[in-house]
Amino acid sequence: MNADVDVESERGPVPALHDRAVACADHLHDADRVLLASHIDADGLTSAAIASRALERAGIAVETVFEKQLDRAAIERLAAADYDTVLFTDFGSGQLDIVTEFEADFTPVIADHHQPADADTEYHLNPLLEGIDGASELSGAGASYVLARALGGESNRDLAGLAVVGAVGDMQDGDGGLSGANEAIVREGVAAGVLSEETDLLLYGRQTRPLPKLLEYASEARIPGISNDEAGAVSFLADLDLDLKRDGEWRRWVDLTGEERRTLVNALLRHAISRGVPADRINALVGTTYVLPDEEPGTELRDVSEFSTVLNATARYERADVGLAVCLGDRGPALDRARHLLRTHRRNLSEGLQWVKTEGVTVEEHVQWFDAGSRIRETIVGIVAGMAVGSSGVRHDLPILAFADAGDGELKVSARGSHALVRRGLDLSAVMREASRAVGGDGGGHDVAAGATIPADAREAFVTHADRIVGEQL
Repeated sequence: MNADVDVESERGPVPALHDRAVACADHLHDADRVLLASHIDADGLTSAAIASRALERAGIAVETVFEKQLDRAAIERLAAADYDTVLFTDFGSGQLDIVTEFEADFTPVIADHHQPADADTEYHLNPLLEGIDGASELSGAGASYVLARALGGESNRDLAGLAVVGAVGDMQDGDGGLSGANEAIVREGVAAGVLSEETDLLLYGRQTRPLPKLLEYASEARIPGISNDEAGAVSFLADLDLDLKRDGEWRRWVDLTGEERRTLVNALLRHAISRGVPADRINALVGTTYVLPDEEPGTELRDVSEFSTVLNATARYERADVGLAVCLGDRGPALDRARHLLRTHRRNLSEGLQWVKTEGVTVEEHVQWFDAGSRIRETIVGIVAGMAVGSSGVRHDLPILAFADAGDGELKVSARGSHALVRRGLDLSAVMREASRAVGGDGGGHDVAAGATIPADAREAFVTHADRIVGEQL
């Protein structure tokens, strides 16, 4: 893809959503001020950044708040803020039945990609309403970008990079890159010069990790003798006819020349083949990656995948303000704080994953689960669950449910599946919604990843309902 590619038509990057986006934008233009509420993950933060920047550029006063869960209590807080218009980004659709109860207090505008509840409202921008898959083809940040383009036209194309960060953070990219409506946003980002699309090694940490750590922590590939094997990774690199150190320190992937990268990749492929790694995993070692060319090479913000991890390390630790500031361009105090939070986040993920590996999971007929209690933060237990799938003692052919203490007598449940299971009929959004409501809670999300909140004493009943529903789906 080159920078001379034509941008999308005047109907915006996703023509199917044009009319909905324009209706939402027209209402926002008529508002004196807007309360913007968004979710706390990377997709939610980028959604808020895109929407708030577009509103500011349109001359619309905006206040931004974040909620880790949009339940009735959160919506009541938003209603009490005394705004005539509330814009919801990266959530709102799944809670539409509750949101609409408050339409006498404020007019809701929703830019979301989750499965809508059985209710309707006038200003609702969601790809699922137009037959576009919200789990794989357009993220919450993508929906916010479509709205931003309706608010400000092509002047907001520079926000496409953030939309791609949100989509990748929401795990919508495969080895072939982003697909569906996301591709149109990529085209706009490339044309605007804020995004580069490249074919590269698909291992996390290309910008920042020393080469041995890049390979050792390559959970995406799981190559025997290298993955999760520090000595093996060092030995593999030492056997290559390459100068991979500078001043006694290991270089990073970003430091290598094109020829050095090709040599390393070819050696890695040969090693994987010799160790019997399946062809699909070998093919997935190289694919489409996205880089933000305006960011400094070798930093966490250059690669969109690492950028999304930085964002997850902020709002999930009650510092959404830091993540939002980084999205909006603060490369001083906010980025310093984000990097500190990132170190804590990585340590917590590592400790959480080790806990799951040590304690193991309980396997039912159709699901597997673990209850971390207070050992893993409720805001990251879903990430840990996704990382644990396929590791020792955790099956990759069953959905996984992860429980964590949410306080106030409640449990947070995070569910993770696989695209292979989704192709067989798995829909975790329906599982979480139906099983949680059966025990007095609520939930929703996507077919491949979803969540819920339930009473603390309802775990066993919830597992029973979830196991039955998954069995019926599969």
